[in-house]
Amino acid sequence: MSPVASETSLTIIEHAPIATWFGVGGGARRLATPGTVEQVRECVELDPSLRVLGDGANLLIDDQGVPELVLDTGQLNAVRWDERAGAVCAQAGASLPALIIEAVRRGLGGVEGLAGIPASVGGAAIMNAGGAFGEFADTVSCVHAIDRDGRDVVLGRGEIDFGYRHSGLNHLIVTSVELRLTPEDPLVLRERLKETMAYKKRTQPMAADSAGCVFKNPTLHQPIESVGDTGQRVSAGLLIDRAGCRGLHVGGAEVSHRHANFIITHEHARARDVIELMDMVARRVLDAFGVTLTPEVVLWRRQR
Repeated sequence: MSPVASETSLTIIEHAPIATWFGVGGGARRLATPGTVEQVRECVELDPSLRVLGDGANLLIDDQGVPELVLDTGQLNAVRWDERAGAVCAQAGASLPALIIEAVRRGLGGVEGLAGIPASVGGAAIMNAGGAFGEFADTVSCVHAIDRDGRDVVLGRGEIDFGYRHSGLNHLIVTSVELRLTPEDPLVLRERLKETMAYKKRTQPMAADSAGCVFKNPTLHQPIESVGDTGQRVSAGLLIDRAGCRGLHVGGAEVSHRHANFIITHEHARARDVIELMDMVARRVLDAFGVTLTPEVVLWRRQR
């Protein structure tokens, strides 16, 4: 399938706030909202070091904001369906939750296990979004992008370095993603979707202001009693809990009581509160278990 396109005029907003799921943080000196791939290319010409904004669900921006041009993919949101072939081509700014619901309605399986993950399609590709019931990479057949020189890039599934919360696509501006789904009974898919959502509501603070899991689940380099063996990937939330961090807080940021790998924000919280709390949690886990936690949340801050 060829990438979908839409008609709109390029808009650049000066000193624009950026909404993230944390509900805190700074904005952009310039924010662009392209509606076509050609306008994305224009943005790259304006600032090759631009930052790409998806849904803002996995993002924390320093209180001072960022000086680079920020490219908001929100208007690149068209989706094309080929139910007979089980193929979907979605632009980078398309909503992953909306795509999942529509796929289930059309009887196309493969993405319903990602229910409850707030992300744009482009963001899901970049971070290889996933959880206990699958990863975004499981259904990707092709990615369309633009590099920092403004050139078109098309990568097949085998050319992408997908791994745990990793794609190797960060240096590119993803413009659309092609997915290969499997025809299934919509009723079966709907039940699977409901089960996934029920599990997340039981185990995660879905209603709180947060960016989901803050740290990636680490792989152990040495065994830890009652946690895991060498080479095993273990729950970052379990380590954070065992290190005594549940309920820990800095300013208006707090480690969730429901899921220790979630940091939630309260009224008057600032981005620096979240950053300091992340650092504190990582130090406590390192001191307790000798394990270095790697952030899953993307942090935008000025270069120092």
